Amino acid sequence: MINRVTLIGNLGKDPEVKHLESGAVVARLTVATNENYRDKQGEWQTSTEWHTVTAWRGLAERAEKYMKKGGMVYVEGKLQTRKWQDQNGNDRYTTEVLAQTLRTLERRERTEGASMGSFPTAADAPASSTGAMNSGGQTSSPAKALPEDDLPF
Repeated sequence: MINRVTLIGNLGKDPEVKHLESGAVVARLTVATNENYRDKQGEWQTSTEWHTVTAWRGLAERAEKYMKKGGMVYVEGKLQTRKWQDQNGNDRYTTEVLAQTLRTLERRERTEGASMGSFPTAADAPASSTGAMNSGGQTSSPAKALPEDDLPF
């Protein structure tokens, strides 16, 4: 089974970042994606869909440091639905994207430090396939590289 979401959109507001007592950092982002289409009269219409994205630890810290309202972002993650109760005790459900990759698509000046880049890089690959840092901030061992003679093609 697959639970994978890919979004490219604009931030509706600055990321809301919380630093928890445990030391973990969590960021909530509101991302807008647009779809353009022609209506029955032939006029162009735009439909906007709003997505709630949650990022943890290192991804949340990057969001806080580099992302601002209106900026274009690339998000990869999975859908997650949480159940909670409102003030009246009624069950409520919230569906959000749990970010596994989070990148800004805005250009920045090189003098500000390391570039966030414009598309996913090897550092954003799932930890199971590379030695990259995963969304939890932990590093896994790199996948065994094939010798050049043993390439499968």
